[in-house]
Amino acid sequence: MQTLAFHSDDLGATEEFLTAAYVKMSIGNGGDGPASAAITRDSVGGVSLDRLALGFEMRYDADPLGKICLCTVESGAVEETRHATAPIGPGEVGLLTPPDRPYSGTVHRARFGITMFDPALLDRVAANAPGSGGEPVRITGHRPVSARAGGHLVAVIHHLRELARDPAVLADPLVGSVAADYLAASVLNALPNTAAVEPTAADRADAHPDTVRRAVAFMESELRRDIAATDIAAAAFVSLRALQLAFRKHLGTTPMVYLRQLRLRGAHEELRRATPGSGATVTAIAASWGFGHPGRFAAAYRSLYGRSPQVTLYS
Repeated sequence: MQTLAFHSDDLGATEEFLTAAYVKMSIGNGGDGPASAAITRDSVGGVSLDRLALGFEMRYDADPLGKICLCTVESGAVEETRHATAPIGPGEVGLLTPPDRPYSGTVHRARFGITMFDPALLDRVAANAPGSGGEPVRITGHRPVSARAGGHLVAVIHHLRELARDPAVLADPLVGSVAADYLAASVLNALPNTAAVEPTAADRADAHPDTVRRAVAFMESELRRDIAATDIAAAAFVSLRALQLAFRKHLGTTPMVYLRQLRLRGAHEELRRATPGSGATVTAIAASWGFGHPGRFAAAYRSLYGRSPQVTLYS
């Protein structure tokens, strides 16, 4: 859903808009040409997905954003100098600035994306979330740990942009929540951070079949609700690390993959129950179960049931 759009060649108007849309900042034109700026914002699941095209050398000095701020560059470069990070160039992704620190630098005539979300979203999908005995998760590096991890993160951001422009998908909030969780998990996979990953002795002791049974019972009762792995762990009375270990040990999978399979089964049953003339569609049913991408839903469905969801709907 597009929530704002801006275009101007006036530097003062652009500074005023950026302050209103992001945080208090001052900007300047480091070149001789016009200060052309075009900015749009789409949103899904509490994530802002901005596209910016700046046709001038924009120097900036800004207050802390208070949000995780990822930058993906299509052309030109975005440079953040206060924290001595290398410029982000075409095809690259990086953390523009820590959430709690002011930042400054230069945008070098760039087309780029800014993806922002509340840092609490990282805690929602991390093992040491508040309430589990750990400190809030922090990102400790500005660049991906590997090219593969960075490429995956860029692909996830592009996928969220697709979801944010599909009214049918946005009609069900579960899709946005699942997508936002996936983005947060991808950030933790791609960027250095403080999230705990290794199970403790207590986690290993808790990784028994009763943990799996409690977790599965909770999942089955909350399939249509927005739940995260940390919610499942809390319902099973164990840490997230213990929950993950228990699922690997006894089911050979992860809690969130198992939840996805349960939701896929729910979508299958709804497809089977749909009657001709009811107006039911594969896209609407998939979205109601948290599957925002029809093509990926169809592939997962075909892998599990051996036929397309469209065949099930009209059989």
